[in-house]
Amino acid sequence: MSNDFRLGGDLPIGRLGFGAMRLPTNSFHGPARDPETGRAVLRRAVELGIDHIDTAAFYASDDGSVRANDLIREALHPYPDGLVIATKVGPLRTPDGGLEATTDPGALRALVEENLAGLGVDRLDLVYLRIGGIEPPPHGESVAARFEALAALREEGLIRHLGLSHVDAGHLAEARAIAPVAAVQNHFHPDRRDDTEVLARCEEAGIAYVPYFPLGGGLADIGGGRVAEVADRHGATVPQIALARLLASSPVTLAIPGTGSVAHLEENTAAGSIVLTAEDLADLR
Repeated sequence: MSNDFRLGGDLPIGRLGFGAMRLPTNSFHGPARDPETGRAVLRRAVELGIDHIDTAAFYASDDGSVRANDLIREALHPYPDGLVIATKVGPLRTPDGGLEATTDPGALRALVEENLAGLGVDRLDLVYLRIGGIEPPPHGESVAARFEALAALREEGLIRHLGLSHVDAGHLAEARAIAPVAAVQNHFHPDRRDDTEVLARCEEAGIAYVPYFPLGGGLADIGGGRVAEVADRHGATVPQIALARLLASSPVTLAIPGTGSVAHLEENTAAGSIVLTAEDLADLR
């Protein structure tokens, strides 16, 4: 299976990318991390050949002093040719550090402009419309008005490709009737595979399927079953096998593991060279 993918049909990227959520803080929210460490991780990611970085303007420390978009701009701008930066809009930070999703289409322009400014670009490569939080997707909730607002910004030239995050198959069909969808980002990992309908629709249409928390996000144990045995067979770690398993699950699946550690980044990136055998995959079912 190829390690390359053409996002939206025209942006070639590797299937193993990097998620920026853990650069400002150790988890989704919390005290700020050393920003120089975050910049070092980003520079090393590009050195390792990673050409797909996933971020958001709301990835920030609780006090707002360290922001993922700022770190990306400071570490990598002017951006190397071929680097694709994806971001997402919809959630808004609450005073307690949490998130609430906006349902106001008119609010999306300001969020897109915030990402443009933070990243220091004139056009965003990929913008996901994120609805809901970590709980199950809000089934039956229309995304039409919000997706139309993003589609209009795409027509203006502010966005190259559109995506959806935390959605079900109905949301995907509704959005595709409005404008092309290049990627879907949902909660999915080797031990959480209940999103098979959306994945199947993505496979049929050549849409990238980009799981968030591909290593469980600290919320799940990904080392169950025979994962450790397969890891021993390859001289690899459990997270490396989990990432290799994810990439082997579908030709449209991308992985964006995140970390604030250079060593952990290097470990994750090495997973891209692991080729699982038919025996391995049978053991991992």
